Amino acid sequence: MKPHRALLTNHTIRRVQKHLRERHALERKRNERRLFQEANRLKRLPLYLFTILDDLKAQARAKGVDVIDLGMGNPDLPAPRHVVEELCRQAKRAVNHRYSRPDGDSERRLREAIAQWYFNKFHVSLDPKTEVLPLIGSKEGIAHLSLAFLNHDDITLVPNPAYPVHFNGVIMAGGILYSLPTHEEEQYRPNLKSVNREVLKRSKMLFLSYPHNPTTATVDLKFFREVVEWAHAQRRLMVVHDFAYSDFIYDGAQAPSILQVPEAKQVSVEFHTLSKSYCMAGWRLGFAVGNPDILASLAKTKSYVDFGIFRAIQWAAVEALSGPQDAVTRTVEAYRKRRDVFVGGLRRIGWDVPLPKSTFYIWAKLPLKFSALTSLEFATLLMQEAGVVVAPGSGFGEYGEGYVRFALVEPEPKLRQAVARIEKVLRMED
Repeated sequence: MKPHRALLTNHTIRRVQKHLRERHALERKRNERRLFQEANRLKRLPLYLFTILDDLKAQARAKGVDVIDLGMGNPDLPAPRHVVEELCRQAKRAVNHRYSRPDGDSERRLREAIAQWYFNKFHVSLDPKTEVLPLIGSKEGIAHLSLAFLNHDDITLVPNPAYPVHFNGVIMAGGILYSLPTHEEEQYRPNLKSVNREVLKRSKMLFLSYPHNPTTATVDLKFFREVVEWAHAQRRLMVVHDFAYSDFIYDGAQAPSILQVPEAKQVSVEFHTLSKSYCMAGWRLGFAVGNPDILASLAKTKSYVDFGIFRAIQWAAVEALSGPQDAVTRTVEAYRKRRDVFVGGLRRIGWDVPLPKSTFYIWAKLPLKFSALTSLEFATLLMQEAGVVVAPGSGFGEYGEGYVRFALVEPEPKLRQAVARIEKVLRMED
């Protein structure tokens, strides 16, 4: 049961809610005035989480507020120097300015580098020709995977809360979204055995992602073994594992790949990205590995909508994956230190948040005093009163309500400053 609203000043609540109502009304009016109406599948989508955050930031900056942006997981650390140097060198070669083609030198070398990186890291062998597919970022590939496989009556099982493209991609493709609620008490693991048999008959895909965004949950290889066994029993149900934060696990632990399960490749694909580990977010390069038939259909879909990846970036990615990995180690250690600073600071000011084992996020339940607010209302309040941007939990699905996510994408001094600003909000009096 939620505490009574009197725990927070009613004036503050009304002001925040009024601001959000006015914003939603303005958005509706804009849509009504549009001459060209969007497709119905787009209308099924909620307003994109980071669009909301961008609007809040723009309003604050227009008022002269020095915004501390902990909303989007947009890495602030630089890409490794040797990778940047390779990009510059390759960008000067005229041949790299042509369209990418599947049988080109850079394309072949990139697939080989991915397969070797995967073997070095997870001891799993991949055929570079059929079991590796480079992508224009993993987000693009995940969205196109739904487009490649989902008919209008196909169901996709998506744990909730989740990274938005896991469910938005399903809706964009015209499929049916079936949310699997996950909770802190169950370590944010879906109860697959609870899914109705009739639902399973029409289910084609299951999305997973560990280490998990936004909740920071982790799993062991035993969990993946159980998932693979369950998927085999269902027949024709693919398991899609988003492994974006494979390197971001702390305190001596390791994040397993689902493909370490011997039978997994028959039913699974796994998505990676260079955005986080190598701080190459804007470069837009990721890859999918695993089941060759699934990847062939994904490649076919992509062939209709893009011409591949800029070859200079491909060569730079080869350098990133094949070269020294100490930059990755330094990046992960930098985020671990930020984690300790920020969590320690929040606890000091009375916000008892758990210490995450993975990712570079903090998944925090709203403080008791503010539990009458929605996560979006609380995020708006933090933006208006403290100039601190956080992601409302509801942006990751209805089961994210009551939480906010902090992205540790600012240096330690900024994080300390954010804590000091948040403390003033927590001390607000009636």
